[in-house]
Amino acid sequence: MLIASVAGAVVLGGVLVLLPWDGGDAPAPAPGPAALARGAVTTGVPAALGDLAVLIGDRETHLRAHPLDGTSWAVLGAAYVEQGRRTADVANWPKAEKALRTSLKVGAERNPQALEGLAALAVARRDFPAAKKWGESAVKAAPKRWTAHAVLIDAYTGLGDDEGVGRALEKMMELRPDAPAVGARAAAVYRDRGWREDAQARISDAAAAAGAPAERAAYLEQAGRLAFERGEREEALRFFQEALRTDPDQRAAQAGQGRVLAALGRTTDALSAYQAALAKRPSPRYALELGELYESLGLGQAARVQYDLLRERVRGAEAAGADEQLLLGRFEADHGDAASAVRRLRAEWGRQPGTAVADALGWALHRGGAHEEALEFATIATEGDKGGGVRSALYVFHRGVIEKELERYGPARRHLREALMINPYFSPLRAPEAERALAELGEPSVEDPPG
Repeated sequence: MLIASVAGAVVLGGVLVLLPWDGGDAPAPAPGPAALARGAVTTGVPAALGDLAVLIGDRETHLRAHPLDGTSWAVLGAAYVEQGRRTADVANWPKAEKALRTSLKVGAERNPQALEGLAALAVARRDFPAAKKWGESAVKAAPKRWTAHAVLIDAYTGLGDDEGVGRALEKMMELRPDAPAVGARAAAVYRDRGWREDAQARISDAAAAAGAPAERAAYLEQAGRLAFERGEREEALRFFQEALRTDPDQRAAQAGQGRVLAALGRTTDALSAYQAALAKRPSPRYALELGELYESLGLGQAARVQYDLLRERVRGAEAAGADEQLLLGRFEADHGDAASAVRRLRAEWGRQPGTAVADALGWALHRGGAHEEALEFATIATEGDKGGGVRSALYVFHRGVIEKELERYGPARRHLREALMINPYFSPLRAPEAERALAELGEPSVEDPPG
C-alpha cells in the first residue's frame, strides 16, 4: 500500500505521480572521501591520507572494469604520487609511473593531467631534468593550467635555473593569484631568494585561507620550517603543534617538532617525536637528523642504527627510480667516506646543479681536503648574485669553516657569526662546532685581512 505522505508525490485520478524535487533549501550532500581526494590531487592541493586511500581503491576498482579510461589512469597516478610523498613509501613511484604512462597511451591526444603527473613524480624522485621535460610538455598542452607552472617551479629550482623559476612563478600567480596553494608555492620561492618576511607573510595567508584540514596542516608545517630557519623556536613549535592537531597524519610536522624540541633542550620529547615520525613516514632525511641528534648526545650506537636505516631507505628509493645522491653525499661527507661523497656530488652537480648541491659538494670537497675548490662551491651556495640567495645557517656555516681552514680569518669570523645569527640552533652537531670555531678565531686583530 502506498503511503500518501511520500515526499515529492501527488495522487491524480488514483495514480501516484512522482514529481522532481530540487531539495529546496536543504544543503547539498557533502562530497565523500574519494571526491575530496580527487579534487585535491587534480588542483595542486595536499590531500588527506585516508581520503587518498579511498580514492586509490575507487579508481583501481573502476579501471578493472574500464581499462581505457585515460582520465582515471591520470587521477590514479597523481594519487599514487601524493600518497608516496606523504608516506615516504617509494613503492608508489613505479605504480604511479605505470598509471600515468597508461593514461598517455589510452587517453586523449592532449593529456596535460598525465604529463603534469609525470612531472610531479619526477620531482618526488628528485629527477629534475625529467620534471622539466614533462612539465614543459604539460604547459605546452595547456598553457593556462596553473598547476603545470607550479610543478615547473620545483623542476627549475632543482636545476638551479632562477630565471625559469621566476617565469613560472609569475605565470602561476597571474593565473590563480588568490589560491592558497599558489601562496604556499610563492612562499617557497621567496624563502629560496632570502625574502624571509615575505615568505612568512605568504605562508601565513595561505594557512588562514586553506580549505580542508590536510591543506591547512601542510601550510602550517611549512610556516614552522620557516620559523625554525629564523631561529624562532617557540613560534616554530606552535606551528608544528597546530599542524598535527589539524591533521594527525602530518608527519613532517612531527619531525619538525623533534627538530625544535631538541633546540629547546627537551631531548626526551625530541627523540620521541622523531621516532613517531619515522614509524609512520620512514624518510631517510629524518633518520639522518635523528642519528645526528643521538651523536650529539654521545649515543654512538643509537646513531649508527639510524645511519644504517638511512642507507637501507636510500637503496630502496633508488631501486624505485629516485635520485638520493644529494642526501647520501651529505651523509658520506660528515659520517662516511668524503671521497665517495665528492664523486657522487660532482655527478649530481653535472646533472642538476641546484643550490643545495653546490653547498653539499663544497662541504664534501672541504672534508676531502680540497679547500680552495670547496670555497668556490660554498660561495655559489651563499651569494645571491651566484644563485645562492637562501638564508641558510648551515650553508653559511660551511663557508665559514672552509674560510677558516684557508686562513681567511676575517671572512670566516663574519660567516660563522652570521650562521649563528640566522639560527643559533640550526644543528645539534654543527651549531656547537660553529661556536667553538668562533672562539678559536677570537676577536679580529689588525693583521686580519679585510672581510
